[in-house]
Amino acid sequence: MTLDEIKISKAIIETYSKKLIDALDVDVAVVGAGPAGMCCAYKLARAGKNAVIFERKLSAGGGMWGGGIMFNEIVVQDAAKALLEEFGVTTRPYEKGYYLADSVEAVATLCSKTVKAGARIFNLMSAEDVMVREGRVAGLVLNWSAVQIAGLHVDPITMRARYVVDATGHAAEIVHIVERKSGIKLNTKTGKSVGEGSMWADLAEETTVKNSREVCPGLYVAGMCANASFGGPRMGPIFGGMLLSGEKIAQDILKKLRS
Repeated sequence: MTLDEIKISKAIIETYSKKLIDALDVDVAVVGAGPAGMCCAYKLARAGKNAVIFERKLSAGGGMWGGGIMFNEIVVQDAAKALLEEFGVTTRPYEKGYYLADSVEAVATLCSKTVKAGARIFNLMSAEDVMVREGRVAGLVLNWSAVQIAGLHVDPITMRARYVVDATGHAAEIVHIVERKSGIKLNTKTGKSVGEGSMWADLAEETTVKNSREVCPGLYVAGMCANASFGGPRMGPIFGGMLLSGEKIAQDILKKLRS
């Protein structure tokens, strides 16, 4: 068999174009393919919902790849151990209540299982704005990450979602766009993003899950974005709260979608 470079190119362009077109009107759009975002999309897809993730970087996984100070081991607590194992990630006991997982295995497995569940991940794509209709976040404005990095003036495209999830981590990028441009008041104690505090793992794990909720009509926050939005400390290299946050958001959105 002789390979034809043009057929290879056509296969990529035709297939990707269809995949992107199918992602322009979905149940849930997640911004950020870290552990919280992937866990959320996985749970939604497993429930039969149309979920997509838009990730700015080349690779999915967020900060989980690097474990702590680039030592590629992550720690989870009792509450999250079962969730990692549901994905098929190997966990190992350290001391009572502390479990270890290889961060590379964890990210690779989460990414694979999320895609196999039916969620689509679009990497190298950034959400540069939101679509707002009648005081509600109703979708995203997308552009290639390379366009932003190069500072090119290239107009974006728009997609619609019944719900949007900001899982962009400490930066809380979508929340800040809404705060800056939409005129919508956030459901926080100040009406604006509160910001995150200094590291306190025990409290942060609790507040990450507690703060994972709807921050304004149509927009949910997950992972460290939740503490950056509602106020709470950062947790450092323990990832249980991130996973549990994504699961909680998926459960909350599923209730809305079924009502």
